[in-house]
Amino acid sequence: MKFLTNEKLTIVGAAGMIGSNMAQTALMMKLTPNICLYDPYAPALEGVVEELMHCAFEEVHITYTSDIAEALSGAAYVVSSGGAARRAGMTREDLLKGNAEIAQQFGKDLRRYCPEVKHVVVVFNPADITGLITLVYSGLKPSQVSTLAALDSTRLQSELMKYLRLPSSDIRNCRTYGGHGEQMAVFASTTEVQGEALTKIIGSHRMPPEDWNALKMRVIQGGKHIIDLRGRSSFQSPAFLSIEMIAAAMGGKPFCWPAGTYVSDHQFDHILMAMETTITAEGVHYKEVKGNLDEQKALEESYVHLCKLRDEVIAMGLLPEMKDWHTLNKHL
Repeated sequence: MKFLTNEKLTIVGAAGMIGSNMAQTALMMKLTPNICLYDPYAPALEGVVEELMHCAFEEVHITYTSDIAEALSGAAYVVSSGGAARRAGMTREDLLKGNAEIAQQFGKDLRRYCPEVKHVVVVFNPADITGLITLVYSGLKPSQVSTLAALDSTRLQSELMKYLRLPSSDIRNCRTYGGHGEQMAVFASTTEVQGEALTKIIGSHRMPPEDWNALKMRVIQGGKHIIDLRGRSSFQSPAFLSIEMIAAAMGGKPFCWPAGTYVSDHQFDHILMAMETTITAEGVHYKEVKGNLDEQKALEESYVHLCKLRDEVIAMGLLPEMKDWHTLNKHL
C-alpha cells in the first residue's frame, strides 16, 4: 500500500471532534502509516484509537499518548486543534486569552521536542493569533507554519453554489482574505462563474446587489450558522481542509486555497493572516493580494483588527514586543 510518506504525523487535540476527524481523514487519505495521536484527556483519546482500530485500516501503526514529549518527539508533521472550541454566543475572539496561552506552550513544546519538524498546521481559534504565537515561540521558519483559513473561502463557494444552483466545478477561485473571523475580507473580483467574472453577475438580474450583500454576510456568519444548527462548532470541514494542507506539505497535491501565513512586508507588518498562498513540500508561500478599492479597504480593516488582537496578546504578556521577536525566533 502506497503512502505519501512514512514519516511521523502527530495530531494534537486528537480526542476532540476536529482532531478525531483529522485522524480518520489522514488514515483514509493514506498520508502515512506512522500516526501519533495526542490529547491530555486520556480516556477519550483511548476511545478515539479504539474506533480507528475498529475501522481496520491496513498497514498503519497508530500510537497514542497523553505525554506531549512522546507525541512530538520525532514528528515530521504536526496538526493541532488543541484549543478550546467555540460555543454558542461566542466569537472566535472570545477564545483569545485561553487559547493564546495554549499556543504559547505549544510553540515552546515544538521547539523543545521536535525542532526538526517540517510543517505545522494550527487550527484552533482565533487561528491567526494562535498561529502567530506558535510561530514566534517555536523558532520555526514562517514557511513551516500555516493556519486554517480556507474554510471561509469554501463557504463562499458553497453559498454561491446554493444561490446560483450550480456545481462547484462551475465556480472557481472563491477567496476571502485577512482574518479568519467576522472581520474577514470577502472578495468578488477573484471569482469566476462558468468562466464569467462574478463582478459582472453582481448587479445583474442573476444577483441583485442586496442579494450579494446578504450572501457575504452568510459567509461571514458561516461558523455561527453551524453552531446554531448543530449546537457545536464545525468539525468535519476544518478537519478535512487541515489534513489537505498537511498532505500538500508532505509532497501531495499542492494546496491552493488561502491559508494563514506570516506576513511582514511593505503593506502588512508582523502579522499572520489569510493570503493568496500555495502549500507544497517547500512550505507555505504567499503572493500579494489584489482586489478592487472596496475589497482592499476591507482587507486593510481586517488587518487592523488582527493587529489589535496581536497587541492585546502582547499586553497580556503572552507575546513579547515585536522588536524582540527575533530573540525567540531568528527567522522573524
